[in-house]
Amino acid sequence: MKQILLTSALLLSFAGTAAFAQAAAPQTAAPQTQVTHKHHRRAHNPHKVALKMGKKLGLSQDQTAKLEPILAERQQKMKALHTDTTLTADQKKDQRHQIQQNTQTEMSGVLTPEQMQQLKTMRQAHRHGAKTGA
Repeated sequence: MKQILLTSALLLSFAGTAAFAQAAAPQTAAPQTQVTHKHHRRAHNPHKVALKMGKKLGLSQDQTAKLEPILAERQQKMKALHTDTTLTADQKKDQRHQIQQNTQTEMSGVLTPEQMQQLKTMRQAHRHGAKTGA
């Protein structure tokens, strides 16, 4: 009887360990999103970014919908710039700056001056937080 109990306990222990090992085994990783700059952050989904901006800035649905293609275009241009091996670091920096300026100009056609100011304030607070490690 002890032999049967010991064998059963051993089998249950092994089965539990095998099940745990299967559950703990890493699943195939989802494809990683394109790196956008030297800090290795993942690229943001333009739709989600537009929705988040819409909430934070109190945008209408129409304004939010108009921002999405602007953000998608910026993302596409930044991705192309990141993968361009023909440019120097300074040239890439200049082009990143130009892409950002163009994006701001396009966004100012969608947002009110008050919303643009609020966005600027939010970005400054974000940058300040990043610099101080917060």
